[in-house]
Amino acid sequence: MAAVSSRSGSRRRTINEINMVPFIDVMLVLLIIFMVSAPLITTGVVDLPSVGKSRQQPEHVIHVIVGPDEKLKLKLDQEEPQALTLKQLPERARQAQGAQSNTPVVISADKNVKYEAVIKVMDVLQSAGIQRVGLAVRNGGNSNSSGNP
Repeated sequence: MAAVSSRSGSRRRTINEINMVPFIDVMLVLLIIFMVSAPLITTGVVDLPSVGKSRQQPEHVIHVIVGPDEKLKLKLDQEEPQALTLKQLPERARQAQGAQSNTPVVISADKNVKYEAVIKVMDVLQSAGIQRVGLAVRNGGNSNSSGNP
């Protein structure tokens, strides 16, 4: 129903105004609903994985070291690291594993290396069929920045 006003005798004219009262009423009802329902909403809990210590260190570990310049080195047990390219990595890792396909391959990287480079190394190893690929984790107190485990 439109509000009308009569200014001059028999001429009627509609008033074009927005009535704000219903809008304010709706907003107040929504505010009350949200205030009542907010404490009832349960927050989601995210269970992040934690680093545990294994009971026994594997006797044979293959280390892939990603240097600060994103160059790769392969280190077997206590030998000196040998430089290699990303294309050579799967073949050299399989050779290092030999007949034991469950020998773990651990990737350690310098803290300044892009995350993308580490993931690319992991992806190349996994797509080559290497089963056990992991990341080296350093304790908080160790300030070794060379990327060596």
